[in-house]
Amino acid sequence: MPAPDPASLHPEDPAPVTGETLRGDDWYGRDLTGLTYSACDFYDTDWTETTGTGARFDRCTFSGVRFNVSHLTATAFTHCEFRRCSFFDARLDQCKAVGSTFDDCSFRLLKVTGGDWSFTSFPRADLRKAVLDGVRMREADLRGARLDEAEVTGADLSGALLAGVSLTGADLRGSDLTALDAHTLDRTALAGARIDPAQAVGIAVAMGFEVV
Repeated sequence: MPAPDPASLHPEDPAPVTGETLRGDDWYGRDLTGLTYSACDFYDTDWTETTGTGARFDRCTFSGVRFNVSHLTATAFTHCEFRRCSFFDARLDQCKAVGSTFDDCSFRLLKVTGGDWSFTSFPRADLRKAVLDGVRMREADLRGARLDEAEVTGADLSGALLAGVSLTGADLRGSDLTALDAHTLDRTALAGARIDPAQAVGIAVAMGFEVV
């Protein structure tokens, strides 16, 4: 009788996948732990209620993918493109999305905690009431984005592009707002936004006030 395959006794992460195109696949409720995809295209796939830790997606395209109610931890989406994707009630904890772009996506009830989202692009994104807590978003492009009533707390927005952003009623406490140019924003875009005393001093100095 042949000896058992050692790999079957100690299964490892799935083999990396490169250059594949997936259309209409049903990944509902799938555990993505350990998956690695590079330069792959996902079209109209259902990722609803997916979970997992440590998956990696590099230079992939996601078009019409539903991430609804997914909960992913320490998962990387580096230099990926997201087009017309839905992130309804999705939770992304300590994830990485460096260099990724989000075009015409929906983010209702999105919650992002920690992780590195630097150099991401959200052109005119509707991020109203989203939660972005402790997220690193250095040099992120948020021009024209709507962050009304969002919780953007403890976030690193240094160098971010914020022209035309709307922050009405947003909670911005603890975030780096050095890239915010209050001179270029409509006053209504900042109405009701909450900041802490240290942020208030920084904005005042940036506007030319002498704080004594």
